[in-house]
Amino acid sequence: MKLQRLPITMSRGFHSHAHLPRGPQGISEAKLGCEEFLVKLLDRRWTLVSPDTKIQQIMLPPERIKDEDGPLKDKSWFNMPNPLLGDQITDNSGPDSSFYVVRDDLLHPLVNGNKARKLDAVLPLLEDHSVTDVVTCGGCQSAHAAAVAVSCAERGLRSHLLLRGEQPDILTGYNLISTMYGNVKYVPRSVYANREETLKTHASSVAGKNGCVLSLTDILEAPLTKQSISSSHPISTSMDDWRSLGNFSRKVVVMNEGAGDSIALLGVIRLVHYLSQSHLLGKEKAMKFVVDAGTGTTAVGLGLGAIYFGLPWKITAVMLADTLDNYRERERRLISDFKRHFRFDLDHALREIDRGVVNWVERYHPRKADGPYPDVADFSGKIDTL
Repeated sequence: MKLQRLPITMSRGFHSHAHLPRGPQGISEAKLGCEEFLVKLLDRRWTLVSPDTKIQQIMLPPERIKDEDGPLKDKSWFNMPNPLLGDQITDNSGPDSSFYVVRDDLLHPLVNGNKARKLDAVLPLLEDHSVTDVVTCGGCQSAHAAAVAVSCAERGLRSHLLLRGEQPDILTGYNLISTMYGNVKYVPRSVYANREETLKTHASSVAGKNGCVLSLTDILEAPLTKQSISSSHPISTSMDDWRSLGNFSRKVVVMNEGAGDSIALLGVIRLVHYLSQSHLLGKEKAMKFVVDAGTGTTAVGLGLGAIYFGLPWKITAVMLADTLDNYRERERRLISDFKRHFRFDLDHALREIDRGVVNWVERYHPRKADGPYPDVADFSGKIDTL
């Protein structure tokens, strides 16, 4: 995740809080209501002991000389592992002189950083409801599938991973990790295209005759004493029965591809709350976040957090796997589910959210699972255009 300080002239009018009504002391009343709501919402059990993350700064050379072939002749850059943050972030430098990198990749040796954030609130929910198995899906080198496999194994849960395509001759990367920690099944691309039905079918086979199948949405929408549970053979029971291991031999939860569920947003919002502390990025400075978007869940979580906390932050997501219309539709669905599941009813904030929280953009270069990546200096020169 990369972020950049915006100049003062660009910080005005961001939809994060520009249109919210203000109280007599100039403090947004809506902002206070949102913060109070989120503080209560974030008061829960988490997977990560702390939301802390490391922030590094990438400094570009003072002069960049273009050659006849490529964008930059001098591609040197400087990594500052302990940059000045908080009040020491200034507007003296131009918008393209440096950018920061949020090093969530250091959270876990095997779990990709933003995947750990999305699972931060999910895993305690599974434990609270005595889940025994998790079924999810992803590509052959899915970071999400590997994260679920490792995280479930650490908690004594069984993971069942439907991976798109054929088994490679040699297992490498996330595919190797998924195989080591989870139960992998390769699914033909034609079947994977209908992934929702494929997940349900496989979950039912995992549950067996005496098991039950539930989605994360089912858990979030259920009154604790009234929720009905479905299984491969219909079972009607209460959430109290769901909590009791004696009633079902297996309790299987289906997790969407990329953890694209509303509860996954909470872990990302928790990160926003951490980064907005005065000694880090603060709440007054305009920042531009640039994230890679698979399902887009991380980007939506950052955008919601920015609006709820009244932050002048702009979230730009570089689209990886889908069309602009589909990303916007997924954004609307996640926001709608979040408002419904967590009963957020501050109308003034909802109007802001309904206008969208993410700026979706096309990627400059096709993403590759292997092979050379564009030079960091080349990439950083493009950040300001996003």
